[in-house]
Amino acid sequence: MRPAHLLLAVLVAAVWGVNFTVIEIGLGHFPPLLFSALRFLVAALPAVFLVGRPKVAWKWVVAVGLVLGVAKFGLLFVGMDAGMPAGLSSLVLQIQSVFTAGIAFAFLGERPTRVRLLGMAVALAGIGVAAADEGTSGPLGAFALVIAAAACWGASNVLTRRASPPDALNFMVWVSTVPVLPLLALSLLTEGPSRDLAALRALDWQVAGTVVYVAWVATVFGFGAWGWLLHRHPASTVAPFSLLVPVFGMTSAAVFLDETVSGLRWCAAALLVGGVALTSLSPTRGRRSAAGDTPSSAEPTPAPAAPARLEPAPAVHDPAPAHGAG
Repeated sequence: MRPAHLLLAVLVAAVWGVNFTVIEIGLGHFPPLLFSALRFLVAALPAVFLVGRPKVAWKWVVAVGLVLGVAKFGLLFVGMDAGMPAGLSSLVLQIQSVFTAGIAFAFLGERPTRVRLLGMAVALAGIGVAAADEGTSGPLGAFALVIAAAACWGASNVLTRRASPPDALNFMVWVSTVPVLPLLALSLLTEGPSRDLAALRALDWQVAGTVVYVAWVATVFGFGAWGWLLHRHPASTVAPFSLLVPVFGMTSAAVFLDETVSGLRWCAAALLVGGVALTSLSPTRGRRSAAGDTPSSAEPTPAPAAPARLEPAPAVHDPAPAHGAG
């Protein structure tokens, strides 16, 4: 990889990691579901008029939009609003790789190797340590919501793999159009129109900046740059950079939000990142179909999702937390 490409990969990981801190700041002003809806609205407009028509069937755009946009990011934003720290969220979401491998095995017949199974066990141990740490300092309910968001991210990864979009940016922009109305409806029902209107009326340039960052920087730039790298380098070369997302996430949260990182949390980080590395980078034994398809291998997945979240998805097809990410 050229030095410029290497720097771009690190920059995307940093953008997705910092995204969790920006989400935390935005949640200080917006109700979580409204904030998530605005994120997708701004990500979709005006980009949807510039990227051309979707290059995959509408059923995949709608399916990924609902699972990734509504379920994954809705749960993530609500979980963070309920007290899940930004840095820990960026770390815990990495368990999506374990959910992705499990769902791919159940529905795509992608059998994990022993190395991948070991990685899943190590990552789950990291989640256990993180849960023990959070249980002494924060709400476990919020922690569970972020775990559920990671599971939805894993499901969206598998859906994206089935969709096989040839253009990651085009796909993400069209996917971003799907969650807007469902999230707005959920916000009106659960957060209330008066709270939503109050947040919108009190909008200033700093708050608007959080929406622009999570929409255009973390989503449009992040996904576009990641997809550009994947078109020029093997997934196994690009995907490991996604492991930097929780490093930037925890660091930015410590610097800008004064979040403390306990010894247990560092231990959880080491286990999770190590487990995700084994899970993501080891090959998968694919199952040959009756039609004689060649075996497929599960691609490494960064943390778009996300949601972003902003959170990242399978590296070949759906690169973002990363969320981005978040």
